[in-house]
Formats: sequence, structure tokens, C-alpha cells
Amino acid sequence: MNPERIQNEGQINPARFSIKDSVRYMFGEQRLLFVLIGITIVALISNVVVIPSSSQSEPISASFQVAVSTSVPRRIAYELPTRNFDLVNAAGARIPLGLKSKSLRVLVTGGSGFVGSHLVDRLMARGDNVIVVDNFFTGRKDNVLHHLRNPRFELIRHDVVEPILLEVDQIYHLACPASPVHYKYNPTNVVGTLNMLGLAKRINARFLLTSTSEVYGDPLEHPQVETYWGNVNPIGVRSCYDEGKRVAETLTMDYHRGLNTEVRIARIFNTYGPRMCLDDGRVVSNFVAQALRKQPLTVYGDGMQTRSFQYVSDLVDGLMRLMEGEHVGPFNLGNPGEFTMLELAKVVQDTIDPNAKIEFRPNTEDDPHKRKPDISRAKELLGWQPSVTLREGLPLMVSDFRQRIFGDLKEGGSSMSTF
Repeated sequence: MNPERIQNEGQINPARFSIKDSVRYMFGEQRLLFVLIGITIVALISNVVVIPSSSQSEPISASFQVAVSTSVPRRIAYELPTRNFDLVNAAGARIPLGLKSKSLRVLVTGGSGFVGSHLVDRLMARGDNVIVVDNFFTGRKDNVLHHLRNPRFELIRHDVVEPILLEVDQIYHLACPASPVHYKYNPTNVVGTLNMLGLAKRINARFLLTSTSEVYGDPLEHPQVETYWGNVNPIGVRSCYDEGKRVAETLTMDYHRGLNTEVRIARIFNTYGPRMCLDDGRVVSNFVAQALRKQPLTVYGDGMQTRSFQYVSDLVDGLMRLMEGEHVGPFNLGNPGEFTMLELAKVVQDTIDPNAKIEFRPNTEDDPHKRKPDISRAKELLGWQPSVTLREGLPLMVSDFRQRIFGDLKEGGSSMSTF
């Protein structure tokens, strides 16, 4: 360099400094190369260091384990304790937005109905994102009204006999009329089950079919185990429901064996509780509504037919255990406590009106004589058994029916939760 431009060992004289000199300075002694390397290093550091952000400054729970990988580039890894996630929330710890684990997306067909709405309550309480698909043939919007403002809940009016595409992790298929009054006039259609199985296969979701103890028909084996094939009249007035469920089970197992679809099958026995449809033809709801209205309790036949009655919260617990477990099934889900129709009428009298009269009528066609589940398999493999007795659960149902019959709520519109 020209010595006249140098001051004090390499200092540039600003009075005589020009653009041409600056260019020479940058290219001199590889200064430009060092500048480019520095810019590259800064860019790499800004890309590999991940800092979770949220709209609010929130403390990180102590139960989160923060680990820094020893490999290059360094990344901050957060291990979320899945089993203790609910405990963290229950303790009041707030989780930054970037650290929340992915909750399940669950589809419940028939989710505004009697059993479906109670299942939705449990799934919502667990923190899942729930989508209810219902055509409201027997379901009631009022049953899930208390969830409508929750961003994790979505209600879609749709009939499952028409295809629908949704992205979910689990499918609880409950969409089917379950009472004689309804399924005789709207026969079970296996197309709905076929559509839901196709959806489960397409999106790789786990599928749970709610079948029924009606697949056993008028059983010759008592109590009924899952390996019993049943004694069903395929052309009777009830057969649209019985045979529809048997076909649904066959389709479910075909998808499992042939297409590797993850499936679960539950065979549900008589269930009662709040939100049952009034006057739907099932014996418990009939007796309760009649006793509250001061009408005679109608007993068909001699009243010696037997049934087993489980409370809805026990059933929901069994369904969730089955879905989360590793066994396909089928599993009987019912209360093995057995009552004759006359014994049930006596319990209703004791609960509501001891002076309620009983009126005998001719028995209905193809009415099973006995029905009682063997739940040994569910006890062993699911760790499940019912805990609510008939005399404990019936008053809760009576309270709900009384409010809907005499109160301000619409029929089918109780938001009462049993959990």
C-alpha cells in the first residue's frame, strides 16, 4: 500500500479514504472471506436453535425433562410424560403452547344419543378433540349442548350411510337405533358400518364397533359367553337389528383379517341411565316413565323373562378400556346381576311409587326368555367389571326423567352428566 495512506501501523487516513480504497481493503488479506464465513455461521446458529414461543409468558412444569443432544447440531428436546399429563393439568401447571403433546382426535358416530353423549363427556374430560356425527334420528342436540362452545368439540349433522372423510385417530361407531320402537321403523343398515370401516382403513384409525347381546337371540346357553353363536330368528320382526349387528361384526372382522385394520368389538347388554329417550320401548325407560306419570307398569307375558341391567357409566368405562387395550374381542359388556321383569317392576315401585299398579299384556314376538352376560373375559383382559347396582343407578335415571317430564327441559334434553 501507499505509505501516505497509512497511519500508525495499518490505520487508514480518513481524509484520503475512497470507495476504491475500501474495495482494495476488503480484498486485502482475505478479509471478505472471513466476513462471508461469519455470516454463514450466524445463519446456521439461528436455524438450528429452536426456542418455543407462545403469546404469553408461562412457566414450564417441573415434570418436563429438558435434554440437550450431544450430537451436532445441538437441538433442545422435550420429553412429555404421557401418563402423567392429566396429573400436571390437575395440579394447575400451565404448559407453554409449543410444548403441549398431541391429544387424540376421536370420532363418535351417534354421539348425541343416550350412550354416545355420555361417552363424549368422558372423552372431553380426558382432553381429547371430539367430533360427533349424528343424524338426530334418536339422538338429541341438547345432550351435547354443553360442549358446543368448546374449541375441542365439533358436531356434524350427517347420516353415516353416506360416506364422510375426516382425519381422526379413533372411531367409536355407535350410530344405530337400539330400541324396538325405532329400529322396527328404521331397520339397521350395514352400509353405515361399512362406510366407517372404510374410513378407518383409509386414515389408519382404530375402529370400535358397538354390537349387542341381541346377536345371541333367544339363547340356549346361560349365561352367554362370547364363543356362543346364538339362537336367532333371521326373519322375525326383531331380526333387522339382530342380523344387522351380526353382519356388522362379520364386516369388522373381515377388515381386520384381510386389511389389517385395527378393530375392537363390544357386545352391549341392557343399559340404562339419564338421557334415555322417553317411551322408547325399552323396559327400564317404559317402567320409569309410566310410574312417574301414574300409569300402570306394562309387563308383557308372565313377567318371568330375565334381563341384566348395567348403568351407563359402567358401559362407557368398558368401551374406553376396550378401545385403549390390545384385544380385538368380542367382549360382553353388561352387569351380570339378573332380574325378572316383575322384580324390575318392584324396584321401580320402591324407587318411585309403591302404589304403582302392574298391567299384564300378551308377550311380544321373539322376546328372549333369558339374557345374562358372562363377563369373565372382560374382567381378565380389560380389568373391567360394573360397579353400579340397579338400586344405586335407578334413582339417578328417575331424577333425569322427572325433570324432563315435569320440568322445563325438552324431551331428550337433559345435560345431566353421570361422571
